[in-house]
Amino acid sequence: MASKSTTDSVVARNKKALHEYHIDDTYEAGMVLQGTEVKGLRAGRASLIDGWVEIDGGEAWLHGVNIPVYSQGTWTNHAPKRKRKLLLHKQEIAKLWHRTQAKGYTIVPLELYFVDGRAKVKIALARGKAEWDKRETIRRRQDDREAQRAMREANKR
Repeated sequence: MASKSTTDSVVARNKKALHEYHIDDTYEAGMVLQGTEVKGLRAGRASLIDGWVEIDGGEAWLHGVNIPVYSQGTWTNHAPKRKRKLLLHKQEIAKLWHRTQAKGYTIVPLELYFVDGRAKVKIALARGKAEWDKRETIRRRQDDREAQRAMREANKR
């Protein structure tokens, strides 16, 4: 009997979140999904760009994540942007709720992936960046790229 693979297969990444927010803590959460949602994810189609997490009544809910309708589904297909329950420990939910009460903090999804056949989402407690912060990050990235390029040219000679 073959053993299960423990490698992660990433379905979607939220690169915009890394640009828009300072990431403080990250958590891995399971998701409560319907059958056609899992098949849609396995097809590799999802978008986390407009997603956020809300804590309501001691439960964490994922909003705004688009999992497109499964093309071969029937009347049992799911709503693409429905809210989905996240599976976290009570202590993690309480900690996230207390931290989001502070001004400027939010919870955003970073990655959607499979671990041992189960859909997981990596969420992050994040603080919004100011406009000058975003420009500074872009400038730093460009400077690093130029330095790497110069080092490669120097090593070729």
